[in-house]
Amino acid sequence: MRKYLPFIKNPPTVSVVRLNGMIAAQARGGALHDAGLAGLLNKAFAKGKPDAVALAINSPGGSPSQSSLIAARIRRLAEEKDVKVYAFIEDVAASGGYYIASAADEIWVDRHSIVGSIGVISAGFGFTELIDRYGIERRVYTAGKSKSMLDPFRPEKPEDVERLKVLQEHIHAEFIEHVKSRRGDRLNEDIDLFTGDIWVGGSALETGLIDGVGHLVPKMKEIFGDKVQFRVYQQRRPFWTRFGANVLGDVINEVEDRAAFARFGL
Repeated sequence: MRKYLPFIKNPPTVSVVRLNGMIAAQARGGALHDAGLAGLLNKAFAKGKPDAVALAINSPGGSPSQSSLIAARIRRLAEEKDVKVYAFIEDVAASGGYYIASAADEIWVDRHSIVGSIGVISAGFGFTELIDRYGIERRVYTAGKSKSMLDPFRPEKPEDVERLKVLQEHIHAEFIEHVKSRRGDRLNEDIDLFTGDIWVGGSALETGLIDGVGHLVPKMKEIFGDKVQFRVYQQRRPFWTRFGANVLGDVINEVEDRAAFARFGL
């Protein structure tokens, strides 16, 4: 009722967007992706004219394109609505997770949070000896000499590896440019920040990748006062996963997610 009474001042409001999980191109499980977050972010920035948006991030990374799309959406909405964005890192914001965090105006961490991993990785398996052992013949027909690049069932070709490295360097350069454009002169030029290395908690402060150690609720109360109100937004799991459908796919996705977090000891 009070919002209809102009002489009564409403308390400050902060929209809290929880971004938890791997970043993936497809809408699988609880993976973060731009299309799935679009409505959520639109509401967070627009509903009730919030004084700020706080991103609660816990992600080991994933798809470079989706990381870029999500970060771009956050910046676009922040500028359209003239709302400041704060990122609060929980367990980890590495690789694509940090890409999204750096879309915020300020980045805050827990003293045990892991941040960084500004690099590009590609991993896979080779099955050539396995299929030879069982007398399996691989037949692939292409139009375009690079169409079957890095086929795991064929011997690795040096030219394919070189091509992959060129692609990785391009993505890495774009990642670096994004971080530099967002963090600006806060970055420590005396430290090589773009090797894929990671930092824990306050140790990241000297790098300029973060703004300090602080938790979401206390920090927002420090800035907006004790009467600040929070509106929490988070992705819902797809309907079918809540009822155990596609069990095999869910198990595989869970293993992939756990493996990604395990890289950082989580």
